[in-house]
Amino acid sequence: MTLQQLQYVIAIVEHGSISETAKQLYVAQPTLSSAVRSLEEEFGISIFHRSARGIALTEDGREFLSYARQVVEQADLLHQHYGSAKRSRQHCSISTQHYAFAVDAFVNLIQKYAPESYSFTLRETRTHEIMEDVRNLDSEIGLLYLSSFNERVIRAMLEEYGLEFHTLICASPHVFLRAAHPLAQKEMVTTEDLEPYPFLCFEQGVYNSFYFSEELLSTMPREKCIRVSDRATLFNLLRGVNGYTISSGMVSADLNGGDIISVPLCTKEHMEIGWISNPKSNLSPAAQLYLQELQQVLRSYQEQ
Repeated sequence: MTLQQLQYVIAIVEHGSISETAKQLYVAQPTLSSAVRSLEEEFGISIFHRSARGIALTEDGREFLSYARQVVEQADLLHQHYGSAKRSRQHCSISTQHYAFAVDAFVNLIQKYAPESYSFTLRETRTHEIMEDVRNLDSEIGLLYLSSFNERVIRAMLEEYGLEFHTLICASPHVFLRAAHPLAQKEMVTTEDLEPYPFLCFEQGVYNSFYFSEELLSTMPREKCIRVSDRATLFNLLRGVNGYTISSGMVSADLNGGDIISVPLCTKEHMEIGWISNPKSNLSPAAQLYLQELQQVLRSYQEQ
């Protein structure tokens, strides 16, 4: 069975005869007759009654016609979606830990690139899922960080998945606090300073390993801990309680309203923030432009 054979049957029904259909489609009558006969033999049914007065659908033919129309309609939808008019549609998918600078760069990509037709995805998700997304080619780029604590485990998993890590920036750890926090005026805070306050962090699901934590010093004992699944919830909690979280220190006033600040943390740790890729796939033009915008955003954060 071919799509063209189904189209022939539908056309014959619409035009009322094989001869008229042949004229309208500029197809030889034997070609149409052969197409119908082939379908009848394949499915073991008679689609048309043939008589001196012309042709008419059989009971099997009426049922066959309803299925044929569904198949042809679905094929038309595919052509409409993926036809030549849609081939310029740009696709780009990014998976990232919960970084404001990743969103800033994504906004810049859309504002500056903005092709006529595009389908972009930005997923703020868990560390393990970022690697899975890039491994399975669901995302072209994944953003995460390495530290002296997690580097051995993360690099081992990247090697197992056949992924590559590319360094973007090395950042000094900072603590995010609300502007009215008792520690907000300090030039630098210590882990001892933070002990009385709730620690806010991103939960990692079934892969809730210390090595997958988005926050440094994940093994440090804490009396108060609040786990959340998205950045908006975490920042809303920071605004409402005297809590804290540990990150790169790069916080966007435009995205967070200016009431969340970052204070340097006294530690020898570091954050090597980078992007991961799958060498099995080349980066799309949109993904390449995203990386350029990301580097520009990170440079502007450093200058600030």
